[in-house]
Amino acid sequence: MSAAPAPPVPDLAPFKARRERLMARMLAAGGGIAVVPTAPERARNRDTHFPYRFDSYFHYLTGFGEPEAAVVLVAGETPRSILFCREKDEEREIWDGFRYGPEAARELFGFDEAWTIGDLDLRLPQMLADQPVLWCGFGYDRDWDDRITRALNAVRANARAGTVPPHSLRDVRAELDEMRLIKDASELATMRRAAAISAAAHCRAMAATRPGRHEYEIEAELLHAFRSAGSQAPAYPSIVASGPNACVLHYVGNERRMADGDLLLIDAGCELDGYASDITRTFPVGGRFNGPQRDVYEIVLAAQHAAREAVKPGAHWNEPHEAAVKVIAQGLIDLKLLRGSLEHVLEAGEYRRFYMHRTGHWLGRDVHDAGEYKLQGEWRPLEAGMVLTVEPGCYIRPAEGVPEAFWNFGVRIEDDAVVTATGCEFITDGAPRTVDAIEALMREAADAAQ
Repeated sequence: MSAAPAPPVPDLAPFKARRERLMARMLAAGGGIAVVPTAPERARNRDTHFPYRFDSYFHYLTGFGEPEAAVVLVAGETPRSILFCREKDEEREIWDGFRYGPEAARELFGFDEAWTIGDLDLRLPQMLADQPVLWCGFGYDRDWDDRITRALNAVRANARAGTVPPHSLRDVRAELDEMRLIKDASELATMRRAAAISAAAHCRAMAATRPGRHEYEIEAELLHAFRSAGSQAPAYPSIVASGPNACVLHYVGNERRMADGDLLLIDAGCELDGYASDITRTFPVGGRFNGPQRDVYEIVLAAQHAAREAVKPGAHWNEPHEAAVKVIAQGLIDLKLLRGSLEHVLEAGEYRRFYMHRTGHWLGRDVHDAGEYKLQGEWRPLEAGMVLTVEPGCYIRPAEGVPEAFWNFGVRIEDDAVVTATGCEFITDGAPRTVDAIEALMREAADAAQ
């Protein structure tokens, strides 16, 4: 009897379909064999490890969550998928938890063959022999680079016996990146659930915020909401940035005590079953925006709306950014934070003093997900099934020519967008983003706390 209970097995149909699609792409490009390892465990200190997180490419193809594993795919008239994983060891399960072992993993996860990871170095040269192409991911992990090189050299050593090694190497991640850009129905369902969890967490954070509390207390509210709703982890370190900290784009210290009159910028999202969500909301610590804060917030909100309208099939990747930049630049001119015509401010890039980042990124298994933004030097067109963030912002530091009323606050509004057949769907609408909705939520929370 196993010493530990088995985790639930995911729906295998999407993973099997992805392996088949990849092997078909490989066959169309010359055939061959692909090797995709999972991520190694990483020591945090001494004999303690960081919480384990599988490699996104490996899990995308397998659904298999254990460390010390690799998948080998052989393209051809009779394609094969082969898993290498840890051996079954009930003694180790007492200490480390359940492990499937090759036999159960092959049956439960739908592989043609499965072997122990210790067999890989012996079997891989045999599998590489007489294959035309080796598909792998060189340059990401030195240990795996060395392992693949040893296998290739073992094949070359048998050249006089007529064995032929792969004559070319191809980057399997380039093929997988293109596949991962278009989400299937199961991926979108998971991402919608992750988005709903994160939206509820932002609502909880808004309700819990008040002057005198520390940023880390609000971070704790987010983490509680993520985990209690079934998310496995944050998708990235949460940014909880009040006052001047919001002008640091990747601030993660989360130590400051918040004061009345501050704006609080929270950029936080959970990861659910390997998929990230990514939401940013900015709101007043004391429950009401002051005049300059409201003015800047409304500019950023209008910029997000303009960017959202530009997200649709056939539009090129940069169109949402271009739309947002125009709105922000004109808004800053109207507030007299920038001088000159809109054409001049855009051409000279003067808006970058207050808005220095892009308006979005791909989203999926990684928070900055796989996929190229340009094809042959041109911004790629958007397609239905792609998922991206829409996140304009404005950050104002003390500076000559900037009225003091605008100093030391940043505003960013970020939502997760699914490109549909006719436009886009924001799947993070559960977190309020208008001034009235935010103030109403915080007012109701304050009344309930009295």
